[in-house]
Amino acid sequence: MRDAISAPDVDGRPRRATRRFPLFTRDTARPEGGGRAAPRDAPAPARQWPVLAVLATAGLGLLLTAVDQFRYGTLLVGLALLAGAVLRGLLPDVGMLAVRSRFTDIATYGVLGTAIVLLAMMVQPNPWLVIPFLKDTLHFTVSSS
Repeated sequence: MRDAISAPDVDGRPRRATRRFPLFTRDTARPEGGGRAAPRDAPAPARQWPVLAVLATAGLGLLLTAVDQFRYGTLLVGLALLAGAVLRGLLPDVGMLAVRSRFTDIATYGVLGTAIVLLAMMVQPNPWLVIPFLKDTLHFTVSSS
């Protein structure tokens, strides 16, 4: 008798229907939605197009940052993460873009993307977004005395 295995086999069915945890973990379950984004017979880049799109956009943002377009580059990196959150939420299978549970991936990509976009919009000089209470908070926390 083999240990119970919690991960599904290649066809997606559990190898043994039991709720008991195995003595030794031999496999891990894929994240929900971690299947291929294209059919099995498609070439590898086509099967992983969601993560490649997010990585290409973030890479373009980093390239813009490297050529002294800091605001536009970081804005593009943040938008790439937000696009990853949208893709993770809308598509049933996103390939390697699925790392954790769907909720955790969407929350992580969304929070990080929003933070980077907001910081890119508030960067000095000539910020596109001014939040008045942040200046007051900084004024009270940093004193010249």
